This record gives sequence, structure tokens and C-alpha cells, in this order.
Amino acid sequence: PKQSQKSVDENGENKNDRLYDKVGNKKKIRDDKLKDEEGLGINVKSIIVVALIMMLMLFAVHCTWVTSSAYSSPSIVLASYGQGGSRTILDDFREAYYWLRQNTHDKARVMSWWDYGYQIAGMGNRTTLVDNNTWNNSHIALVGKAMSSNESAAYEIMRSLDVNYVLVIFGGVIGYSGDDINKFLWMVRIAEGEHPKDIREVDYFTPQGEFRVDAAGSKTLLNCLMYKLSYYRFGQLQLDFRSPAGFDRTRGVEIGNKNFDLTHLEEAYTTEHWLVRIYRVLDLENRSEVKTPVRPIKKSRQKSKKTVKRLGAIKNKPKIVKGKKSKYGVKSSTKL
Repeated sequence: PKQSQKSVDENGENKNDRLYDKVGNKKKIRDDKLKDEEGLGINVKSIIVVALIMMLMLFAVHCTWVTSSAYSSPSIVLASYGQGGSRTILDDFREAYYWLRQNTHDKARVMSWWDYGYQIAGMGNRTTLVDNNTWNNSHIALVGKAMSSNESAAYEIMRSLDVNYVLVIFGGVIGYSGDDINKFLWMVRIAEGEHPKDIREVDYFTPQGEFRVDAAGSKTLLNCLMYKLSYYRFGQLQLDFRSPAGFDRTRGVEIGNKNFDLTHLEEAYTTEHWLVRIYRVLDLENRSEVKTPVRPIKKSRQKSKKTVKRLGAIKNKPKIVKGKKSKYGVKSSTKL
């Protein structure tokens, strides 16, 4: 028939036989090669996936570190780095504001420099005399005058302003350069602008024109309120064996006035690293101290014989009479 003839080609082979594979060794060899290629492909894919996951994890860690180091540096939280790269968080500001919020009266007034006014009001929820608005220059100058004056003169100003607490920033322990001692000259200058008769910037410099807190510093500086509130009890503190007691790391010198006491204020709270120090303003004494008179009055040791006629003298006092008997037969020791 014609169909059978067409299925046979010129060489005499059947075309239908080409549609089916013949059993032989070639198929087995091909299958083994395919299995090897597929196994190698799976391993490579697994390695690539694991590597990508590791890279993504490292990228996330790196982004977190960059964010915390470079893009997250609030002014109320400080960080210090050790020699090995370890980071230490200094949280003294929030510690002090939390203490103010929990341990002071709701209507307490806090006197500090204007830089910390918003922080005290926002985080400590307490009233401040001056803040970052700085619209009242005369009020800021009055606070600067109190900080620049001695303790007695500053106490009168604080009493007139109804101040309950005084807050200062001190960086001599940790080496913080933005403390109130480094800002102190601005307090003096602003106070001098409003009160030139009481405050003079020249008085806080040495004869050589230097601003020093050591023994060579000005006596006006070493006895002002800001100096005493910053360095109170600091002269008893020795930071390490290489430096003497009272060594200021920020200024790099040993303070000049170490042994002093506060008369009108008392220490209320000092944070862990001495960065924030809070003092309580004492009330007036109920009775002032009586001073010894310059010319003492001489007192006579002889008793006056006219005590009977004086007001308040006890009359008809019993007198002892020996050898007398009473009407009851008992020896009497007194006689009216």
C-alpha cells in the first residue's frame, strides 16, 4: 500500500522507528550528567541565598549603628568612647530632671542659666526664672548677677526672686567642656551690662588678664556663687592616682579654693557623673545669732540684801531652826 511505502525512506529504514528512543548506554550517561549539573546548581543557589541574607543582616546592623552614632545625638544624652571603641552613655541630664519632677514641690522655682530653661520646664515640669526665649534681658542679667556675686549677696537676690532650688552644670569630673564655668564670663558680661556698679568683668581676671580657677585665679572668682556651687566638695575628690584631689579635667588644673562651706544653700542632689548639681535655698533663720558685745558688762558676784521688796520675790520662805520641837513632839526642821 501507499502509506507503508511512504513510511519507508530511500535507505530502506522505517520512519516510525525514529519516534522512539532505543535502549542503550547513551541515555544512562546523559541522565548522570544531568543529575550532577542539577546538584551543583542547587548548592550554588543555596550559597548565594545565604550570602545575600548575611549581607542584608550586616547592612541592617550597620545602618542601626550609623543612625545611633551620626544621626542621633540629642543634647540631653551624652556618649563617651573608650580606647577599645566601647561606648558609654551619660544620662545625667534626664536623671536630674527626673529627680526634680519626683522630689520637689509642684510650685518650686528653679534658678539656672537660660540654656536649660526649656529642658527643666519640659522634662522636670518646674518653673524656671529664665529660659531659651531670652526676651527679658534684664531678668537674665539679674540671674547672672546672682551667679557672679558672693553667697550673701546672691542669697538676697534669690530671696527677692522666691527661688527654691539652684541648678548648675559642672563638667570637671568627666571633662565636659560645655559646663557653666566655661559659660561664666557671658553671665558676668550680661550682668555688667545691667548692673555696672556691682559687677565688673575685670575683677574676674588675674592681673595678667587670664581667666583661671586654680590658686592663681582672682579672689572674686574663687568666692562667687557659681564657683562654690560647681566645686563644692570637689576638693575632696581624687579622680585617679596620677592627679591630686580637686583636679578639674575640663580646665586641666587643680582648683584653688577647696575648703569652703555653704551658708545659705545646701546640696540637694548630684548626678552620677557630677554633671548636674542641684542645691536647695535655705529659709531665713528664726532667730539671728547674738554676737558677743564689744564692751562686756561686768556683773557683781555679791547678792543684794533687798530681795524681799522686789517684785516676784518669794516671801515667808521656810527657815531652818535647829533644836526646836513641834507641838506634836517631833523635832521640827523648818519654821514658818
